[in-house]
Amino acid sequence: MLLELTPNYLYVSDIPEKDAPSIILLLDTFGFRFNENLNGWAIGANDTPNVIDDVLVSFEESNAECIIGENLQHFINNQLQKRENFVSAREQARKYKNGELDEIISPAFNEHLASFSRPLRNHQIKAAQHLYLLNNGANFSVPGAGKTSVVLSVYEMLKNEGDVNCLFVVGPTACFHPWINEFKKQLSRTPKNVILAGMIKQERVINYFLPVNRRPELYLISYQTLTNDLHDIREFFKNKDNNIYFVVDEAHYIKQLGGAWAQSVLSIAPYANKKCILTGTPLPHGYPDLYNMFDVLWNETTPIDNTNRIRVDYLMKTNNTEEAKNIIDEAIGPLFYRVRKSELGLGPQIFHPPIMIEMKEKERFLYDSIAESIRQFSREDYLLEADTLVNLCRARIMRLRQAASYPKLLDTAMPNYNENLWQTDSEIANTIYNYDDLEKPAKLDKLIELVKDFKDKNLKVVIWTNFIRIIKLIFKELDAHGVYSKFIYGGVPLIVDDSMDETETRETIRKEFVDQNSGLDVLIANPAACSEAISLHKTCQNAIYYDLSFNCAQYLQSIDRIHRVGGSEEKDVEYYFLQCNNSIDQQIMENLEIKKERMYALIEKDYPIYSLDMFEEEDDDIEINIYKKIIGIN
Repeated sequence: MLLELTPNYLYVSDIPEKDAPSIILLLDTFGFRFNENLNGWAIGANDTPNVIDDVLVSFEESNAECIIGENLQHFINNQLQKRENFVSAREQARKYKNGELDEIISPAFNEHLASFSRPLRNHQIKAAQHLYLLNNGANFSVPGAGKTSVVLSVYEMLKNEGDVNCLFVVGPTACFHPWINEFKKQLSRTPKNVILAGMIKQERVINYFLPVNRRPELYLISYQTLTNDLHDIREFFKNKDNNIYFVVDEAHYIKQLGGAWAQSVLSIAPYANKKCILTGTPLPHGYPDLYNMFDVLWNETTPIDNTNRIRVDYLMKTNNTEEAKNIIDEAIGPLFYRVRKSELGLGPQIFHPPIMIEMKEKERFLYDSIAESIRQFSREDYLLEADTLVNLCRARIMRLRQAASYPKLLDTAMPNYNENLWQTDSEIANTIYNYDDLEKPAKLDKLIELVKDFKDKNLKVVIWTNFIRIIKLIFKELDAHGVYSKFIYGGVPLIVDDSMDETETRETIRKEFVDQNSGLDVLIANPAACSEAISLHKTCQNAIYYDLSFNCAQYLQSIDRIHRVGGSEEKDVEYYFLQCNNSIDQQIMENLEIKKERMYALIEKDYPIYSLDMFEEEDDDIEINIYKKIIGIN
């Protein structure tokens, strides 16, 4: 019996007649199917790393005599060598992180790091040494630690050594301009770059097939575009002339096992010369969220192999979280570097107690009426299925958030939510319809008061809100008071193409805002569009939160927009929170504070890996419990 490998298949042929029934049954369980061209039972070559060991063990246990073909033996030897190289690199990284083997970093690399006109800080040097040592590494440093500069410094060394000649970054669109700007500042040269977003596909594809002497050095692409252009990008990565350094920025976007974005990244990663993943919020809901990240870096060796994944899953189900943590720690602990907040040397963050605001007559009437309607509807909740109830609770909570922030939002239709919390001819409906003519939200009045105070002190301020209509409401009200402001949300373009009349982008607005002498002292922003990769800290040390959501990741990212390396070392940063008294605002703030403290406690440890029991409840349960508290159900 022969077990052999072709470019397309792993196959078994020449099965002895006496063993055929049991062997074929065994192969069928692994996914092998009869292939007439090979006159044997075959499985796709891409599945070979996942089944080869199990197949060989099964043959040995069944006493089936098997000859390993020349191609397969070469593949096995190659895999063993890669595994040995990986284990060696991991052990070196472990020793480096433990401070036992600083001498393994070459003097040439240290000289390279010292050559930049903008020198790296001490914590960045350590992160760069770790990344250079591993070749494929992860940087989980907190936001503001300078992860981009670290990667660029390593990229430049690898480029000088001839290992790479192109930097290909996939990430959210907000990270594009920071990469271009940091490239210029760190490497003292302007890259030929291309942003692969916003253009038509035919224009994008041209950039994948340009000769080396004409193609860009820096490619910037969104996760969505990567998925759309996957076939062409895979060919780009396979081109032997393109020695690619592949960077996955804000890597928490690929945590979902089986997700389209994750699968796209995983499918091209094997063809990159060097790789790294970056995220300042490596806080998965469970250990499986880490698997994709490290499979990108070490796809052929799988740091957390299937055996350990099964063990971890079992240990978590039996509440043996400490042993599960140790398994994960042993597997990937050395493979990432993290700069903790305490290492940045930044000035203090001052979180002022929430500013409690009494609602005006109409908004209090609407809030209480909506809350009472929800309480009435909730009496039938016991008839609903669990998933339906979760979605219903979220929609009702959104109505309460709208009522507490700007009641006019209640006239907005919500997808898949058809409850009639008020009659169309009722006082509630009339008040919502005419709200703008009746009063202004109490929060808005307090916000204007705060902004004027900052203006009198010549201080810049960023205002955060999760609702686009509130962004426009604030902008209009500030303009009426003679305050110059601009806003950023998802509808503001990242780049301008020929089809747009607008000349402003998120980056041009950001630049104007951080210019001390521009006159633009107020920026209104949506955390979903402005909480990642955008730095405001050079000239702004004040933030006002008009409202909050349950999204703790966006909240933490937004906090760090004005508290970062390169401007926050000698300055206090201050945060203000507007809350309507006796409203959902208090529950949201309480929930965020609990999450924030748990997350910060975790990422300040040596390894930011945590188990499911660190959070007493899942997010769905938290929202349902908050909902029950609001409507008075124990």
